[in-house]
Amino acid sequence: MSGPATAARFRGWPLTLTLAAVTGLSVGPFYWLVVGSTRKDTEIFDWPPHLLPGGALGENLDHLQAKIGLGRVLVNSLAIAGLQTAGALIVALLAGYAFAKFRFRGRTVLFAVLLSTLVVPEQVMLVPLFKMMMSFRLLDSYQAVVLPGLCVPFAIFLMRQALGSMPDELLDAARVDGAGELRVLWSVVVPVMRPVLAALAIFLFLGSWNQFVWPLIALRSPGMHTLPVALATLHGSRTTTDHGAILAGTALSTLPMMVLFLALQRQFISGLLAGATKG
Repeated sequence: MSGPATAARFRGWPLTLTLAAVTGLSVGPFYWLVVGSTRKDTEIFDWPPHLLPGGALGENLDHLQAKIGLGRVLVNSLAIAGLQTAGALIVALLAGYAFAKFRFRGRTVLFAVLLSTLVVPEQVMLVPLFKMMMSFRLLDSYQAVVLPGLCVPFAIFLMRQALGSMPDELLDAARVDGAGELRVLWSVVVPVMRPVLAALAIFLFLGSWNQFVWPLIALRSPGMHTLPVALATLHGSRTTTDHGAILAGTALSTLPMMVLFLALQRQFISGLLAGATKG
C-alpha cells in the first residue's frame, strides 16, 4: 500500500513546485515594493538586497507629503476614481438595459457604432478631448477627468450581454404590478445584476485609479494632480530621485484597490462565475 501511495504523492510535486515558482514570481515584485517603501533611499540599491522591512516608512511618507502634498493627491485620486466609477456604472446599467430589453429604430446600428469605438486608440482622442474641455472651460477640474470616462463601451457591452440573459417575465411581472421602468430597474434588475455590477466596479475603479496620460494633460496645477501624476513628478536622475518616497507612494496606491476587492470579493467571484454556472 505504501508504494502506490508514495508514488502518487510524489507525482504531484512537479505541479506543486511549478505553482510555487509562478506564485513567487508574481508576489516577489510586490513584496520588494513593500520592503523598498520601508527603506531609506540609500539602502534600496544595496547588494545583496534587503529582504526584511526597515524603519523608514514614516520618513518616506513625510517626504511625499512635503514634495507632492500626499493627502491632497490621495483625495483627488479617490474623488475622481469614485465619481467616475459610480457614473460609469450608472451609464452602463441604463444603456445596457435599453439595448437588451427595448426595441427601437436604429438599435443594432447604434450598438455597432458603440462597439466600433473599442478599436479606437485612446491617444487619438486626446487632442479633440482637450479642445472640447478647453471650450467648456473645464480644464484643471475634476469634471475634465470624470466626464470623458462616464461612457465606457466595454462596460455597456458587458451589461447588455448580462441583461440579455435575464428573463423578460421578471420585468413584465413588475410592470403588471404597476412599477415604472426606473422602479423595475432598481427593484428587479439591480439585485439580479449585483454580481456583474460588483465585478465591473472593480475593473472600472482600477482603470480610473491608474489612468495617467489624460489627467496629466487635463490637470495643470499641482494641487489637482492625482497620485500617479504626482508620483511621476518625482522622477529625475538616479542621484536626484527619491526612490524610497516613490516606492512608498506606489505601495500606498495599491491599498484602495485591495480594500475594494476585499469588500466586493464574494460578489466579484459570483460575477465571474455567473456565465459558467448557467444551464
